Amino acid sequence: MTLNKQNENTNPQPMNGERGGEIWGAQNPEIDRQNPDILVPPTTDKGTMPNLKFPYALSHMRVEYGGWSREVTVREMPASTTIAGVNMHLEPGGVRELHWHKEGEWSYMIKGKARITAISPDGREFVDDVEEGDLWYFPRGVPHSIKGLSEGAEFLLAFDDGSFSENSTFSITDWFAHTPKDVLAANFGVSEEEFDNFPSSERYMFQGKVPGPIAQDLPEDANEFVKNPYSFKLHDVEPIVTNGGKVWISDSNNFPASTTVAAALVELEPGAVRELHWHPNNDEWQYYLEGQGRMTVFASGGKARTYDYQAGDVGYVPFAMGHYVQNTGDTPLRFLEIFKSDHYADISLNQWMSQTPKSLLKEHLPLSDEFIKNALHSDKRPNVKFK
Repeated sequence: MTLNKQNENTNPQPMNGERGGEIWGAQNPEIDRQNPDILVPPTTDKGTMPNLKFPYALSHMRVEYGGWSREVTVREMPASTTIAGVNMHLEPGGVRELHWHKEGEWSYMIKGKARITAISPDGREFVDDVEEGDLWYFPRGVPHSIKGLSEGAEFLLAFDDGSFSENSTFSITDWFAHTPKDVLAANFGVSEEEFDNFPSSERYMFQGKVPGPIAQDLPEDANEFVKNPYSFKLHDVEPIVTNGGKVWISDSNNFPASTTVAAALVELEPGAVRELHWHPNNDEWQYYLEGQGRMTVFASGGKARTYDYQAGDVGYVPFAMGHYVQNTGDTPLRFLEIFKSDHYADISLNQWMSQTPKSLLKEHLPLSDEFIKNALHSDKRPNVKFK
């Protein structure tokens, strides 16, 4: 690849040796610089594939009193049919109002602290404070709320349906606004006047007060706590450590409440690769937290395409397609792998080859005995770095 990189003011061009030529018409060089493998694809790329990248920076921002939210759904990325993602920020005391939805909600805390509340179908109570690196999961139909604590909170929400929209949830204020006062009065056993000053529409997000300690904030007649907590500390998980980085995995095996979403937090060192692999259980939805990298997705049938990612981008890999992720920057690359599944699963190309008879491998590929002995290994090594 020979992108023109003489200086920051020079427009990169789609030229690779004698192939290609300069763009004479309109060009957006900032986008081209962020996507060198789209402007000049590697020679190993071939065929037409769906777009598997969308930056949150191009998502509509919903700005409210108390915070903001933005989402990536099938509307923004048509290939993303299994997962929709919402990036949300709450100011100190900012409230995402009491609500519920048809989809399961999984979350990763990016920064800050928040208080989450919920109630289970059998009436058990849940309240917890979560901070950077923590997870939560609310099953479908379970009502809940999120509130920013003293420093505020920012988090990623993943929903187990790509067509989900954060703008169409079941909100407590919206339900009250669309229920006749005489019905409300009969339901709660009070006069109709009690509801005269209630909101006339959904509040969605609003500015409230920073709460005190949980013990001071609980209902007077609190029920028993839920059997399986809806929150989980991912960094309490023992990571898989290799010479290329670390991987933390969470699914229903260690986070029992999370029955429809499994995930991994991947940390790649500069120059390291999330090894060639695929997932046999579902599509992979990615969120890039830090750094920069690239991914080639092998779609079978002679098709492959390479994409470049920066912090704040969403990536996607359709079911069973082979891929890798390479750190192309000078700092660690951190990203989330998220799946609509109750368990995490992947198949390593290297491990598969190591467990295949040597004679059969050699009939497929011109492999030396030295390669088979030294390059193949029987264990999984998610992140690899050539020394």
